[in-house]
Order: sequence, then structure tokens, then C-alpha cells
Amino acid sequence: MKYSLAVILIASFAISIKAQTSKTQTFAFGSCNRETSPQPLWDVILKDQPNLWIWLGDNIYGDTHDMDVLKEKYQIQNDNPDYKRFAAKVSLIGTWDDHDYGKNDAGKYYPRKQESQQLALDFLKVPAESPVRKQEGIYSSHDYQVGSKRIQVILLDCRYHRDTLMQDGNKSYIPNVQGDILGQEQWTWLESQLSTNADAYIIGSSIQILSEEHPHEKWANFPSARKRLIDLLIKTKPNGVILLSGDRHIGEFSKTQIIGLNFPIYDITSSGLTNPASHIKAEHNPYRVGPLVNQKNYGLLEFKDKGKKLVVTMSLKGLETPVYHKEVVEF
Repeated sequence: MKYSLAVILIASFAISIKAQTSKTQTFAFGSCNRETSPQPLWDVILKDQPNLWIWLGDNIYGDTHDMDVLKEKYQIQNDNPDYKRFAAKVSLIGTWDDHDYGKNDAGKYYPRKQESQQLALDFLKVPAESPVRKQEGIYSSHDYQVGSKRIQVILLDCRYHRDTLMQDGNKSYIPNVQGDILGQEQWTWLESQLSTNADAYIIGSSIQILSEEHPHEKWANFPSARKRLIDLLIKTKPNGVILLSGDRHIGEFSKTQIIGLNFPIYDITSSGLTNPASHIKAEHNPYRVGPLVNQKNYGLLEFKDKGKKLVVTMSLKGLETPVYHKEVVEF
């Protein structure tokens, strides 16, 4: 049977559109990875066939002012056979937290932050000509296509410009009322990123944004900065936002509804690739939905273009329990 060229082209176009609208993407993410510890999760994560891995910080435990030591620790991680196999198959992006930045709970006064930035970008395989190499801080933005939908991943730097943490007499962190986290240049950049027309924005922060009652590092230690972030979301009115965070050596979903946005905000904390805080059995978080996970864990975002809607299945997964918690949102 013979077909005209027009029929063939129309059929090919229809097949192409069908393939495009049914396309999916899977992003995996995690944090708190000690380079000298066993790393059993890499092969487990590979079974989910992620298109992308997002490092959320404490990618190694550097904790040094000696850049040779920091470089050697990154090399130990790169030489890990399980990670090497993983990194050969999955695209990698990321930001840092304090331990890979160079010092526990450090902020803008860490003296080796310029040199440390270049080593972190080397580890993330950021090209030498990238503008991120020349800016102050490793914040970055990345675009991904899911069928006809566009996903923008925005990774914040919560270290390079962060003001001083304040402590009470028990050395618990308390609000630095006027303190900042991002610095003016990064704030300006963030507003420009949120002003694009993406169908969903994934914002990665190394520290928790929603959870505010524990005594450790969090955005709530800088209430003016936290309010500024929420106000910026209301101002820019993005189509959809999911927050990702690390740092805490636990995993959890936090959820809230912000007046002015027509979708719920989730902050998915995945922390403890190698060293979860198994001693933490309970911790008050009024935003938590699902369990507090104190075992090794990683996060997963599964995107599917369903025509008018972008459907995102969000999961916390691990070894002992294949799925700790799952939520689904539509944008």
C-alpha cells in the first residue's frame, strides 16, 4: 500500500506529538554523604532510573581550611566505585552546605570560600567557562523539558553570603532578626529566575525553609530572609513550586499553604545518604506530613506531562523501607 508524502509527514508528526506529551522525567536528590563511609544507596537509586541527581549539600565532609585536604576528600568520593558507576549514568547538579563549604555551620566569614567554591564546582563538573565560576557563590539555575512542560531547577547558595548565626546560653540557635542568607546579588538573580514562565520550579536549599521549631540551622534563624523568600514567591506568582532541603540527617515532608499562591508548598528534606540521625525518634514540626525518617534516605521527583497538567509524584525512599512517604501534586 502506497502513502503520499503528506500522509507520512502527518503520521510522523502525530507520533512525535504523542511521544512528547507522554514523556516523563525523574529527578533524585539527597545530602549528608560522608566520603569515607559505605554508600549503599547509589545502586538503589539507579533502579529508579533518574535522569538527574541533585546534590543538596554536605556532599563530602571537608571541614578544613586546607584546600589540599578538601580536594583529596572530593577525590575519595569520586573514586568510590558505587558512586563512580552512578555518576557515569546520571547527570549531576548541586549546591553545597557547611561541611563541603569548609567548616561546620560556617557563613560569609569562612576565609577560604573562594578557593572552596572552585573545588565544589570541579566536583560538580561545572565547565571552566561557566558564569558560576566567576560569581560569588555557587547558586545556579537549570532548565529541563518534560513533554511540553518546562521545569526550572533553582539551586541556592545558603553559605557564601549568610550572616552570623546567633546563639542563646544553651548554644541553641535563635533568630538573627535582621540577618540575611542569600546576599543582594543572589536575591536579584532569584527574582529574575522566578519571573520566567516555567511550568514548575524546584528550589533547592541546603537548609530547611519551612520547619522552624528545632534548634538547628534553618531559614527561620533569619526571619527577615525567610519572609523575603515567601514574599518573593507571592510577588512572582510561579505556576508551581517544590522546595528541597538537606542538612538535618533526617528525612521529612513539610507542607503549608501560603495566602496568595494557589498550590500548597512542600519542603522535602532528604538528608542522610550515609549517616542519618537514627537517635532522633521524634521532633516537633507542625508542618510535617508523613513520618520522620531517621534511616538512610533519598528523595525522588517523578514528572509526567498530562496535557493541561504537570503531575509530580514526590517520594522519600531508602533501604529498610522502599518508600517512606509519597505525595502527588498537579501544576
